[in-house]
Amino acid sequence: MKVAIVGASGAVGQEFLRVLAERNFPIDELVLFGSSRSAGTEYEFRGKKYTVKELKHGDDFKGVDIAFTSAGASTSKEFEKDITKYGAVMIDNSSAFRMDSDVPLVVPEVNAEDALNRPRGVIANPNCTTIQMVVALKAIEGISHIKRVHVATYQAASGAGAAAMDELAEQYAQIVRGEEPTVNKFAYQLAYNLIPQVDVFTENGYTKEEMKMYHETQKIMHSNIEVSAMCVRVPALRAHSEAIWVETERPVSVAEAHKAFINAEGIVLQDEPENKVYPMPLFVANEDPVFVGRVRKDISNPNGLSFWCVGDQIKKGAALNAVQIAEYLIKAGDVK
Repeated sequence: MKVAIVGASGAVGQEFLRVLAERNFPIDELVLFGSSRSAGTEYEFRGKKYTVKELKHGDDFKGVDIAFTSAGASTSKEFEKDITKYGAVMIDNSSAFRMDSDVPLVVPEVNAEDALNRPRGVIANPNCTTIQMVVALKAIEGISHIKRVHVATYQAASGAGAAAMDELAEQYAQIVRGEEPTVNKFAYQLAYNLIPQVDVFTENGYTKEEMKMYHETQKIMHSNIEVSAMCVRVPALRAHSEAIWVETERPVSVAEAHKAFINAEGIVLQDEPENKVYPMPLFVANEDPVFVGRVRKDISNPNGLSFWCVGDQIKKGAALNAVQIAEYLIKAGDVK
């Protein structure tokens, strides 16, 4: 198995290396690619050092079986043909291809089999907020069809990359020292603040991030489910949180929901409010599953259910999901 990572120096690229090592992914040969700026950087993987090669047009992907790409949408679009022309499966973490009709958008716990039909040799990794939400929604959908979802997200600095995480930490340190905090990665200071904007606004008043949750959820779940999202950047370092309200075709009890979450793949239920047990990003960072808690009936809607979920944005929301797709392909005999 020859594996390539494109964008190896970024936060997700580094997470790819950790996840592949943790899961003992079958790799005979590993190739790392990056920008001209990161070319020449060395990283260790399973006791061996690898040097990042500059990503260029040509035949560098000849012989590659799986390419994990996380270098931004423009890079993915520019190098798609180079990556796939010799048969490599491109598992892309950018927004470049997610809504293309001939590119499957996959969360293995929800629609793994979609990965087998990829006319262009490309599989798209969904947006991080969508990934953790649909893992949880899948459990409820198995009880009663979900008609409508309202979701408020509480997105950590990690969603904007390693530099944003560093900036948040530095802002807190600067404020403690009495200095003016540095603001580069976000429109405003994030430390001691909330920013009710993730990505740019569209004509309907929703941001692109919020519209991603609408469109991607329908595509992944093959459903007419309606989603209305409000995405908020919060001063957590790593792991996104979501408050979710669902409306189902028939009433779903808390007991039914609990059972569904307990039996669902990729979910850990933490729901003991009387003992102050519920998921929090502080404790979910670096964990694989999506954590669910605060499950309760929506008192405003007889067919409504409300719950809270938290997932590591860099791990399950990006690198782990992509690696799980590759693992599914190997198990299905779709790649050697």
